[in-house]
Amino acid sequence: MRAVPVTPRGVTDEENSHLDRADSRLVRRRSLRLLGSLLSPLKRLFIVTVVLVVAAQAAKAAGPALIARAIDVGIPAAQDGSWGPAVLTGAMYVVTALVAGAATAGYIRLAARVSQSILLDLRQRVFRQTQRLSLEFHESYTSGRIISRQTADLDALKELLDSGITSLASGFLYMMFVGISLFLLDWQAGLVLLVAVIPVWLITRWFQKRSQVLYRISRVASARLIVNFVETMTGIRAVHAFRREDANNRTYADLTEEYRHNNARTMGLNGIYDPALQLTGNVTVAVAMAFGAFRVLDGQLEVGVLIATLLYTKRFFQPVGQMAMFYNSFQSAAAALEKISGLLEEVPTVRQAERPVPLPTASGHLRFEHVRFGYGRDSVVLPDLDLDVPAGQTVALVGQTGAGKSTVAKLVSRFYDVTGGRLLLDGVDLREVTMRDLRRAVVMVTQEAYLFSGTVRDNIALARPDADDAAIEAAARAVGAHDFITALPEGYDTDVNKRGGRVSAGQRQLISFARAFLADPAVLILDEATSSLDIPGERLVQRGLQTLLADRTAIIIAHRLSTVAIADRVLVMSEGRVVEDGAPEDLIGGTGRFAALHQAWQDSLV
Repeated sequence: MRAVPVTPRGVTDEENSHLDRADSRLVRRRSLRLLGSLLSPLKRLFIVTVVLVVAAQAAKAAGPALIARAIDVGIPAAQDGSWGPAVLTGAMYVVTALVAGAATAGYIRLAARVSQSILLDLRQRVFRQTQRLSLEFHESYTSGRIISRQTADLDALKELLDSGITSLASGFLYMMFVGISLFLLDWQAGLVLLVAVIPVWLITRWFQKRSQVLYRISRVASARLIVNFVETMTGIRAVHAFRREDANNRTYADLTEEYRHNNARTMGLNGIYDPALQLTGNVTVAVAMAFGAFRVLDGQLEVGVLIATLLYTKRFFQPVGQMAMFYNSFQSAAAALEKISGLLEEVPTVRQAERPVPLPTASGHLRFEHVRFGYGRDSVVLPDLDLDVPAGQTVALVGQTGAGKSTVAKLVSRFYDVTGGRLLLDGVDLREVTMRDLRRAVVMVTQEAYLFSGTVRDNIALARPDADDAAIEAAARAVGAHDFITALPEGYDTDVNKRGGRVSAGQRQLISFARAFLADPAVLILDEATSSLDIPGERLVQRGLQTLLADRTAIIIAHRLSTVAIADRVLVMSEGRVVEDGAPEDLIGGTGRFAALHQAWQDSLV
């Protein structure tokens, strides 16, 4: 008995192939489902477009048959003095030409409206989906891949929808109408064409199989190119700091060479496919002409019918080459649609409950009840955390890197959901609080003070766009940002430029503080938020914090123990557990870990 190869996971190659085919079918169904949902609002417009395409191709296909009638019926009748058949045939030819022209113009315009509506809907869906997805997704799905979905993949769809889909549809319908007309006019000539279809089908299948694989590879190579470019430009400071220009150039050159090579292979397929189609078409026309000529000499076929059959045979192959060119766009767009549909099918790990509990006026009481959390199946960051933070209390979390401090902050902000136990805000499980109320009740200021394009005023008012100038200025004064803002060229109306390029790192942090304080949350989280500030700036912010944190629950995560001094309570964490809990002055006077950390910090200052 022949041994069956087995994969490392105990699945045979045959089973793997079956699974791959099943996955491919699922992906295709997912893509078709997306396409159907995009076309659904445009159903009537789409149907009208299809009708116009059919009318245009049918009218075009009628031309050779009318020419045959003019030659075989109209001209002999005219020679006998009866011009009626010739005039009628000529009028019918003009009418079909007008119908073909008008219908073509109509379906091109309508197809453009359909394609632009689809692209607009799809762009908005991708943007809404990427915003809706949880932080877990964005930490694993690089920004370059998301940008690739919005740019390269949507551009591939745009190329197909703008002209490719109508060319494919009109070409197929025209070939069908030409074939039917040829059989109705002369079935023997139709058999010649039918025989010629066999090699055309074989060549097209060969091209289809290979181009489908190559275009998927090309889309992957394109995405990798975009990802590499975006990551390099995003981290340009690190690139310059560590002199990575030459190494990055080599990497990018390899990626561009891979992309070029894949495109060259695709073009090579076209170089075989197009000449093969032209050769098949020319040979078929030659055979049809020779066969028809003998039949004309034998009196079995009229001259007009022979001319029409030759025209039909020649015209049958004209759309094939054009369709082949757009078939490349079709393959590229199909691969892009698969990726976009995959993104749109992603389900947020953090989502609103089916019956959310409103919490319009939170007081800020936090309670962890046997909370368990890990970033992966085998990862456990918080094994079993019990913690109670009364409303209005300022708690500082300290400990070594990886102790779980930032994880606690992310859970309170509900960037992630707990995997076990419960996290309560004012007695309500965070998973049941409405997203709107939660974002109003909990605000987090991170180490990365991100500023959006716009003015300083716009960035401070991000959480409260309706805030007046007095409230914005008051928030800036409270954190010590007012003086440097007024010193800017246009004060609060100064454009911060790209990502805050016109202000320093410390100034960006102060603006983010003002933004958070203006939001007036019940719970304020500062995750290493003072790390970008110098000592004078930190002291200035601390004075503002002492005022603004009054009657507000606050969680402060900091390695600088000077920031911890304003806390009511210090929690020392290690391996996801609270190992020390008490007032700062009590823990400093003890012999535990916080006392040792405080002493080490004092020594570093000396």
